[in-house]
Amino acid sequence: MTNQAAADLIARSNRLGADPKNTNYAGGNTSAKGTETDPVTGEPVELLWVKGSGGDLGTLTEQGLAVLRLDRLRALVDVYPGVDREDEMVAAFDYTLHGKGGAAPSIDTAMHGLVDAAHVDHLHPDSGIAIATAADGEQLTRQIFGDKVVWVPWRRPGFQLGLDIAEIKARNPQAIGCILGGHGITAWGDTSEESERNSLWIIDTAAAYIGEHGKADPFGAELDGYAPLDPAERRAKAAALAPTIRGLASHDRPMVGHFTDAPEVLDFLARAKHPRLAALGTSCPDHFLRTKVKPMVLDLPADASIEDSIARLKELHETYRADYQAYYDAHATPESPAIRGADPLIVLVPGVGMFSYGANKQTARVAGEFYINAINVMRGAEALSTYSPISDAEKFRIEYWALEEAKLQRMPKPKQHATRIALVTGAASGIGKAIATRLAAEGACVVIADLDLEKAQAAAAEIGNSDVAIGVQANVTDAAAVQRAIDDAVLAFGGLDLVVNNAGLSLSKPLLETTEADWDLQHDVMAKGSFLVSKAAARVLIDQDLGGDIIYISSKNSVFAGPNNIAYSATKADQAHQVRLLAVELGEYGIKVNGINPDGVVRGSGIFASGWGANRAKTYGIPEEDLGKFYAQRTILKREVLPEHVANAVIVLTGPELSHTTGLHIPVDAGVAAAFLR
Repeated sequence: MTNQAAADLIARSNRLGADPKNTNYAGGNTSAKGTETDPVTGEPVELLWVKGSGGDLGTLTEQGLAVLRLDRLRALVDVYPGVDREDEMVAAFDYTLHGKGGAAPSIDTAMHGLVDAAHVDHLHPDSGIAIATAADGEQLTRQIFGDKVVWVPWRRPGFQLGLDIAEIKARNPQAIGCILGGHGITAWGDTSEESERNSLWIIDTAAAYIGEHGKADPFGAELDGYAPLDPAERRAKAAALAPTIRGLASHDRPMVGHFTDAPEVLDFLARAKHPRLAALGTSCPDHFLRTKVKPMVLDLPADASIEDSIARLKELHETYRADYQAYYDAHATPESPAIRGADPLIVLVPGVGMFSYGANKQTARVAGEFYINAINVMRGAEALSTYSPISDAEKFRIEYWALEEAKLQRMPKPKQHATRIALVTGAASGIGKAIATRLAAEGACVVIADLDLEKAQAAAAEIGNSDVAIGVQANVTDAAAVQRAIDDAVLAFGGLDLVVNNAGLSLSKPLLETTEADWDLQHDVMAKGSFLVSKAAARVLIDQDLGGDIIYISSKNSVFAGPNNIAYSATKADQAHQVRLLAVELGEYGIKVNGINPDGVVRGSGIFASGWGANRAKTYGIPEEDLGKFYAQRTILKREVLPEHVANAVIVLTGPELSHTTGLHIPVDAGVAAAFLR
């Protein structure tokens, strides 16, 4: 049964974390002190429950808490070796844990355990960090809060900061919390309700003061030519630039992207101060660990052409990488971890918006959210004073902290398709849905493209949330509709790596019954549709300069001459030769093009369910429900082919094992000798 103090802590944390004005995603930490019975002695023992390393307040559960014995935690004060060796104290926290399980204690544990208060909240609100990063933050703290909130000069999170705040509370019994210079806020209370109330009072009081006393234009005058483009024009320009920007951001390692044209971003980029402020970088450790020390900013007006913007972005990228290398070289010591890559994680384009990057969609999205937090911080600080973040030297000490490196090393090994962005046509059911589901299971971000938008979105929702899969509408016979689907994919995940031409249909008729409309429909959907999708996707893949894969789901019928099948088999042969032609043409860009020839995929197939199955059963003189068994018996292996078997082939063709294979067709038909490839 959950201890009441811990239950109150979880409820408080969820409330505080649910509102972005209080703290950013996975930022801050909260704690509660209470008593439990020691199962060894049967005696009461004082415990500390504190949010563990890497957790999120808004979704915190009991499993996300670290539980420590207060007597042993406080005893660490007597063996603390000093600020030069305080990293050792994190390992020492393991010797103070109570019971087993739970989360790993974070670097901020000392702040919670050493402060003489039953409940403590450490948060990263935009309004609080605005005061913390103002050049005269100490004076503003007194002016805004009186003696209820105390200023704490910047100190890297750790044991010494916990000692400092404990001393401040002891010396200032009237205080309810403090502003941590360059960082955030800490508040406390005798009850969970009081701690929450004090936290919210600091946050709201700071915001109200900024609103009442701040300058109307903290980012300066509007820059001529830098105003936001109209929404449709913004979206079109963002989609055109996104592949190139993703390629630049992925120079050292592949990244997934996120795009936003949030009003805060557009207004910031439209103002005169944005180049100076962006160059100063972020200040709160949670911010710059997600966004890098500063963004890359395109220094062209909103109406700059796509060509000029791309050329300038490439120049700026070279400068950014050189600057980041210089930052690393200036502050690294022999003990520092190796440089983790010199590419930007935030790219700002005036009039258009912000592109953010990470190892997965959630990380990329959160990085963008953090930079919006940083913009809000800069706005507040500039409204009252001058934005003055912590130094680059201090940023480096945290970015390349041994403890941060250890946290990164503990992360699980990425799945084989991690960072890959896939678009699958005709993926709301059958083979396409199985392929999309398997790609997502292997770590890819997936775009379900289908003629039926509602079904596409439902299929995506089955696979995961919008950080994993989205559904888009795509009529593959319409070039404009195909381009919209590609743009949707690019803006959702940053780019594109893998395209599966799966959309299809079939009408089973002999030559004399096949109409011109029958012929045109099947060729439009499969031959023309695959051509349009591959053409639009190839532009993105080439602009990214990251290689990629195009897969055609063709058919055994592309090489097998079956009865009553002239239109379908002819268009499948067209698709099969597109594979060979594009493999030759796109190889110079590192783009592999391969095909898969399934046969007899009855179960779960949209084509078979829409009348093809009945027609084929009639052709072979068997009941429709026996068609799968019939196809299995005519194969060499006597096995029925399922959608999942086709998905397996896609994974192999696009995975690391066949990195040097292009122009290949893989049969997935359980063995049909007449369809053997020669």
